[in-house]
Amino acid sequence: MYDICCVGHITSDKIVNTQTVMHMPGGTALYFSCAMNKLDVSYVLVTALGEAEMQYVTDLRAKGIEVKVQPSTNTVVFENIYAKNQDERTQNVLQIADPFTMEQLQQVDAKVFHLGPLLADDFSTGLIKTLSAKGRIALDVQGYLRKVINQKVYLTNWSDKNIVLQYIDILKADIAELAALSGYKTLNDGVKFLADLGVKEAVITNGSMGSVIYSEGVFYDIPAYRPKTVVDATGCGDTYMAGYLYRRIKGAGLQQSGEFAAAMAGLKTTSPGPFNGTEDDVLNFFADNQR
Repeated sequence: MYDICCVGHITSDKIVNTQTVMHMPGGTALYFSCAMNKLDVSYVLVTALGEAEMQYVTDLRAKGIEVKVQPSTNTVVFENIYAKNQDERTQNVLQIADPFTMEQLQQVDAKVFHLGPLLADDFSTGLIKTLSAKGRIALDVQGYLRKVINQKVYLTNWSDKNIVLQYIDILKADIAELAALSGYKTLNDGVKFLADLGVKEAVITNGSMGSVIYSEGVFYDIPAYRPKTVVDATGCGDTYMAGYLYRRIKGAGLQQSGEFAAAMAGLKTTSPGPFNGTEDDVLNFFADNQR
């Protein structure tokens, strides 16, 4: 029995800017797993990718991360093209991996299953329903709101949300995703919509504006903890959820868990690539931000 099992594809990201073209692994599966790596928790990643990218799994295992991997026809390939203004990005999907099946998860038992879909077809409604009988379900909703047309990514509605959300214990979305998912412009109305459909804890992030957690009619306001210099914000949402689920599995309350998660995400921005710190590093960074 694992404490936490993350299920998601590792991506092969192609980054194109005005100076260079880079290839690197990415996705919730990678960033969440690295953030979990040095925490006091029993953890496993279930992933699927093409044979050409199996080195990504080898590298994670070399860090001490347990990975159960299934071969896929292809690996998910995202192409991110940046203009001179780094806020202007065009995102394309060049390859799509095979969806996950319950067969891949039949022999995995965990207290919490964290699902990180990259695209809407990664997890079927039936899989989530069946998996919810094995453990609590945490979901990063991002992938369900992505529609790919001629390789380009567009924000879309999630047609099965009314069915699936009744099985979700903890849902993570950013403020824009919440609006797209709920159809409501305000955070208050959006999270109440999720709660009415069955979501037990809604975790809504809003970058430097902090985050909000909503559960059982109570709002928990979580500040952002920013370092003096931000180097790389990629994977902050996944790092936040790693910290949040870690503290929740250890029995911490929602406010305390959210603050630890926010500090962990803030600390992650101080260096490039996935989070590589310890719990003590997070607590020290949190303490420094209280002064």
